[in-house]
Amino acid sequence: QVQLVESGGGLVQAGGSLRLSCTASGSIFSLNDMRWYRQAPEKQRELVASVTTGGSTVYADSVKGRFTISRDNAKNTVYLQMNSLKSEDTAVYYCHAPMVILTSRATISTWGRGTQVTVSP
Repeated sequence: QVQLVESGGGLVQAGGSLRLSCTASGSIFSLNDMRWYRQAPEKQRELVASVTTGGSTVYADSVKGRFTISRDNAKNTVYLQMNSLKSEDTAVYYCHAPMVILTSRATISTWGRGTQVTVSP
């Protein structure tokens, strides 16, 4: 079994910061791109940030300059540092990673269960 588990969500005042973590576990051969998505109520899920194994990053325009995605390959963990949070950042944040299974070398697109981020005005 492989899985992704997010943590670090919570309630924060506008202008504050949170750091989300997502850790992959199981019989994993490798992790490819790791991504953070978010979904606000009655809105579709959107890509927030992505980081490759080599550290290249991509950000949604709405979070550029405020959020930073990073990864620790040794820990199979991706982070999302969120600064200068706005009320519109309120959403459930999901981690996604295509994980290559150790035994079969099959790639499994895996989602975490999500962590709630609420930014109060």
